[in-house]
Amino acid sequence: MPVPDTPESLNALLGGRRAALDATAPPVAFVVGWLASGHSLGWGAGAALVTGVAVAALRWFRGHRPLAALLGLLGVSVAALVALYTGRAADFFLVQLLSNVASALVWTVSVLIRWPLLGLIVGAALGQRATWRHDPSLLRAYSRASWVWVAQYLIRIAVFTPLWVVGAVVALGIARVALSWPLVAACVALSATVLVRTLPADHPGLRTVRRS
Repeated sequence: MPVPDTPESLNALLGGRRAALDATAPPVAFVVGWLASGHSLGWGAGAALVTGVAVAALRWFRGHRPLAALLGLLGVSVAALVALYTGRAADFFLVQLLSNVASALVWTVSVLIRWPLLGLIVGAALGQRATWRHDPSLLRAYSRASWVWVAQYLIRIAVFTPLWVVGAVVALGIARVALSWPLVAACVALSATVLVRTLPADHPGLRTVRRS
């Protein structure tokens, strides 16, 4: 079995392109519905919810965990309700903005307390639980690579925040697509590179925990 030290294999462990693309469908549907209806929040929210249901059903059909599909649909529902409650179309993207702020904080704290989230995610996918923390080289590599993921969330925050403030709905929709799979792909590739370059040349790879 190949060692997941490449962007392709790390990408597979972290969910892949399909999950990122699925997440962009409801926001795009919201913008399209909002524009096509002459800026009706009801139509925009309805389009997003219908698309969210379709994406959840498709993910379920593909064999994804039901909880993951339901959580995705819940996120779309909350975003739609927020926009309908405030009467401001840009607020459909507020949940996404706040989730990126929370994610940046959580990933940062995880590195500072020496429980880097990238290690927890990949370690769980490899069936290692937290045994990788007993390997100083893996702990250091996961910590450094996790900062790449922090940077990903900060980029989104830096782009989304001013667009949300001025209520640029179409630009928010475009940014939502542009900063989904392309940014995730770049993040995966860069974090995989950091992992490989941080591990010593004689280290057997992510699948093998070498205790100190």
